[in-house]
Amino acid sequence: MSKTVLIVDDEKNIVDILKFNLKKEGFDTIEAYDGEQALEMAERQKPDLILLDIMLPKMDGFTVCRKLRQSMSTPILMLTAKEEEVDKVLGLELGADDYITKPFSPRELMARVKANLRRVASDESENMPDSLKKHSNVLMCGELRIDIDRYEVKRGDLVIELTLREFELVKFLALQQDQIFSRESLLEKVWGYEYYGDVRTVDVTVRRLREKLEEEPSSPVYIMTKRGVGYYFNKIV
Repeated sequence: MSKTVLIVDDEKNIVDILKFNLKKEGFDTIEAYDGEQALEMAERQKPDLILLDIMLPKMDGFTVCRKLRQSMSTPILMLTAKEEEVDKVLGLELGADDYITKPFSPRELMARVKANLRRVASDESENMPDSLKKHSNVLMCGELRIDIDRYEVKRGDLVIELTLREFELVKFLALQQDQIFSRESLLEKVWGYEYYGDVRTVDVTVRRLREKLEEEPSSPVYIMTKRGVGYYFNKIV
């Protein structure tokens, strides 16, 4: 069955270009031209992925992203003509899975779209350290309970709301405790691409995870930093 992508942009020529490239790769598309229409279409059509421009009439892309994240975990790729780092970081802080800066090449666009959809479809098991407790598809890591099938993380009885990308990152690291991964490696293994990614994406996602998982985010016990190298999941006995 074809995957459906919701394209949200107020410039018709951009929408037409995106539609052409997506349909050429076998995707179905639906379109929205302002923020309010984007929310309505997303809730009604339940697309598999959303390409969301930042500068929109009626409601900007940041607000749309925040509202969407209250009810769905669909991958969101922010589209922006701006180069400022703050725009990219804010999109990720609000729950976007990725961003792409205009103008972009068709190759880059499709790499991002396919990589994010692969992460949704992927539930493959990875090699697990002997020290990791596993019950069915549930990982027990200290006070954290990571349910792979339900895409759910709990600390004690508290359900922690994570975006798909946040969940995939914590799952990947937890399955390979004490193994250090560079930011570039995490972009390749978790985001699914190696050339187009910005390592700042990893840093922002780790910071968001710490704020959600840790009782004291400034003194983390789960996702640790190896200065000058990367990140790893602390082995918790």
